[in-house]
Amino acid sequence: MTSSVFDSSLLQNVWSTPEMREVFSEKNRMQKWLDYEAALAMEQGALGIIPAEAAEEIAARAKVEYLDHALILAETARTKHALVPTVRGLEHACRNGHGEYVHFGPTTQDVVDTGLMLQLKEAHEIIKRDLKKIGQHLFHLAEEHRNTPMTGRTLALQALPITFGHKAAIWLTELHRHHQRLVSLEKRTFVGSVVGAVGTKASFGEHADEIERRVLERLGLGVPEISWQPSRDRFVEFGGVLGMIAGTLGKIGHEILLLAHNEIDELHEPFGEGQVGSSTMPHKRNPAVSENAVTVSTAIKGNINILQDMLRQEHERDGAYWKMEWKIMPEICMMTSIVLQNMEFSLGGLLVNKRKMRENMDILGGFMLSERVMFVLSDKVGKQTAHELIYEASRRGMEGGVSFHDALFQDDRIRNVLTDEELADVLDPTTYVGKAPEATDRALAIVGKSGWLD
Repeated sequence: MTSSVFDSSLLQNVWSTPEMREVFSEKNRMQKWLDYEAALAMEQGALGIIPAEAAEEIAARAKVEYLDHALILAETARTKHALVPTVRGLEHACRNGHGEYVHFGPTTQDVVDTGLMLQLKEAHEIIKRDLKKIGQHLFHLAEEHRNTPMTGRTLALQALPITFGHKAAIWLTELHRHHQRLVSLEKRTFVGSVVGAVGTKASFGEHADEIERRVLERLGLGVPEISWQPSRDRFVEFGGVLGMIAGTLGKIGHEILLLAHNEIDELHEPFGEGQVGSSTMPHKRNPAVSENAVTVSTAIKGNINILQDMLRQEHERDGAYWKMEWKIMPEICMMTSIVLQNMEFSLGGLLVNKRKMRENMDILGGFMLSERVMFVLSDKVGKQTAHELIYEASRRGMEGGVSFHDALFQDDRIRNVLTDEELADVLDPTTYVGKAPEATDRALAIVGKSGWLD
């Protein structure tokens, strides 16, 4: 019986990907702890701190499959401790009494923190890979639709013309900044812990610094400046960046939902053969994948809100706040993984209805070009006067159901200074996209030169 959406066979692929669930599986978590114990034993053996043969045996038996899981579960119930049962399981698995040298010096948090950091490092590579795929899709969309005119909307309403390429390029550059954040935090974040009970390394003796360096090098992690047991900013920063990525992708997914409305009909996610939109309405082609990205990205915010509390560590260690990471960090990564997968699908096969984009630019009857007409009129009557004249004409026309062209020429002050030919030229929305194509080119050049999408 499962109660978590991450464990439910019906729901788990809605809330996470199999690949990311494997990263945060119980087996992988335990193996990361064992990897730590093996690395520590090998380096202590090399330095003569423990017998070399004991180090070899510990490293050889530090595999999940060698442990007695019934023993570990029984010890978990008895000890009420997160790590000690696994340490005892490894000790029990070692032959010839070599298990006596398991866990020689570290504290529980050394092992658990380093294990979680190893898991996050794996997750980090998956996230970077999938973010790159989405970036490639957006780059292509921006490039292909550099000149595709569409309605720009502000405060939910039609505002001025843009191009779809410009919109896609904005999405692309936002995700590019997130990628830069992911890269920049790598050296700061992916470090391990070999400092003992209160961070002083006292239990590791005179070789403490060398042990720390050698163990973490073996594990592929950096050496921190000092103990970070009471400093959780690394996890908070990493989780925060994932929250930003999910937030951006959720925004894009939400916009696809809005522009997929039948009345707008400008964007649609792919809809494959055999896919079902509704159990009762056979005609429905629901944007379910984009919708799921919005759902999960919204849910992530709950975990992001707890991140700040993780900084509230008391004294040299504090389990009350520390243990929240065991839930929060895996969930953030798992939910981010499915948001990435959802949006890679939606953007990879995004259907762009250029015909409908063009038609929608005319539904206001020309009023979307009020700014442009105002500036043309400004050359003849002054800017402030032009604004008042266009404002009056717009109010009169929109309330009276009259086109912008006719509403303008109902006013003698406008008709006397603006010809029909001049007005016809400026009422073409496709020629008032400003520098959108050039701005798109510039954004694509910057992203392209960064090497992110290579």
